[in-house]
Amino acid sequence: MKGRPLTLLVAAAVVALEGLVALGLGVLVAVQTLTGTPDNVTTALAESGFALLVAAGLLWVAWGGLLKMERWGRSPAVVAQIFLLPVAVTLIQSDQPRLGIPLIVVALAGLVTLLAPPTTHALYGDG
Repeated sequence: MKGRPLTLLVAAAVVALEGLVALGLGVLVAVQTLTGTPDNVTTALAESGFALLVAAGLLWVAWGGLLKMERWGRSPAVVAQIFLLPVAVTLIQSDQPRLGIPLIVVALAGLVTLLAPPTTHALYGDG
């Protein structure tokens, strides 16, 4: 089996980090919903469930796709990074640069490492 280039390892780590953050947010919303008095329990639980599904998907892509050097892993990882960019810009425009700027940095790092030539070669070979 061919070795994993550093770019692929970083890409997998970025996607896994995003998955872990989504997991944490999903659990946080669930706990706050169950221990507090949300305005709408159904919406809060749906948000928590969605975050947990996103977390599971990202962690699966990181572990089952990228770290195992499966070709299919790159596409959903790239899509996730592209989706994060407008979220980050919206956070910055909403006077939350402490969240938006790191998110842009992480998403760009993910894109750069996912699209880097060593990653492409590891996943797809010479073509």
